[in-house]
Amino acid sequence: MKLSDFDFNLPKSLIAQYPHKKRTGSKLLVAGESFVDTTFSQLGKFLQPNDLLVLNDTKVIPARLYAQKDSGGKVEVLVERLIDKREVLAMIKASRAPKIGSYIVLENGQRAQVANKSSGLYNLVFETNSILGLLDKIGHVPLPPYIERSDEKRDIDRYQTVYAKKDGAVAAPTAGLHFDKILLSELTNYGVKHDFVTLHVGAGTFQPVKTEAIENHRMHSEFFEVNQDTIEKIKNTKASGGRVVAVGTTAVRTLESIALHKDITAQKGETDIFIYPGFEFRLVDAMITNFHLPKSSLLMLVSAFIGHDKMIRIYQHAINKEYRFFSYGDAMLLEKKL
Repeated sequence: MKLSDFDFNLPKSLIAQYPHKKRTGSKLLVAGESFVDTTFSQLGKFLQPNDLLVLNDTKVIPARLYAQKDSGGKVEVLVERLIDKREVLAMIKASRAPKIGSYIVLENGQRAQVANKSSGLYNLVFETNSILGLLDKIGHVPLPPYIERSDEKRDIDRYQTVYAKKDGAVAAPTAGLHFDKILLSELTNYGVKHDFVTLHVGAGTFQPVKTEAIENHRMHSEFFEVNQDTIEKIKNTKASGGRVVAVGTTAVRTLESIALHKDITAQKGETDIFIYPGFEFRLVDAMITNFHLPKSSLLMLVSAFIGHDKMIRIYQHAINKEYRFFSYGDAMLLEKKL
C-alpha cells in the first residue's frame, strides 16, 4: 500500500488541546459490525468476563528542558531516553546545532555537555547524579507538537495514566488516559482482569511516515518488558475463551513483538516492530485506541488490525460525529478482523 492510502482531511477544530474534564467522560466509538457511540465510562458493557486488559505501565517523565548555549543562544531539549543517572539521548532544537564538546546551561544554572551525535540524537552528559531528580525540578511535560500551547499544571496529572509506574516515556500511552481507578475496579468486579506490560514511548511516535512505499519505512526503537506472570495470564485467558484486549498501540506492539518468537516467554529489550496491512496478529484480539494522525505508523497499525476499508469508514464517522482526535482526544474499541 502507498502512503497516500493513509491520508485524510481532519478539521483542526477536532484536535483536542485539553483533556476531557473527567477521564472516563470522553467519547467511545465501539466499532463492531455496526457503530455504537457511547462514553468511556460504559466500556464494561462491551467487554466480557474472562477478557484480559493489557495496559502499558510506563511513566511519562518531564522530558522537555529549556536552556541556552554558553554563547547565549536559546536551546530546547527533549529527552528521548535515559541512559544512566547522568547521560541521556535527546533531541535539541536551536537556531544553530550545538558543537560536540560544548555545553548548554539549564534554567537552574547546571550544565550539560554535548558529548556526541548519532542519527539525529545527541548524547548529553549532565553534572547532576540524578537526571530524574533534575527533571522533576525544572522539566516540563512533553506535550506533543499538535497541542499548540505550553504545558500547564493540570498536564502533570492528566498526561499520565493513573497506573503509571516505570519512568522512561516521553509520550503518554494515550489510550490509557481514559481509565480511572474506579472504572478499573468496576471492570475487575465484573470479571474483566487486567495486567501490565512496559514500553517506554519515544518521541519518534509522532514522526510521520515519509516513504511513499510504506514497507520502506523504518521504525524508531523503544525499550519494552513483559514478565512471566503476564505471559501466564495471557495464556490462561486464551485457554478459557477470553479475549486479550490491548489498551493502546504501545501494548499491541509490545505483545506482538514477543509473539514473533516461537516460544512466548518473558522478554525485555528493544523493539522496532512496524505493523502495517498484511501483518498477522498472534496475541491481540481487540484493542482500545485513540484516533491517530494522518500518514502515521499508528494509523497503519489500526488498518492492519481491522482492515483498510473499515478504518476509513470509522474515521469518517468520527469526523462526522465530531469526535476529538489525538492524545487528549476520544477513543475507540476495535475487534480484530477475522
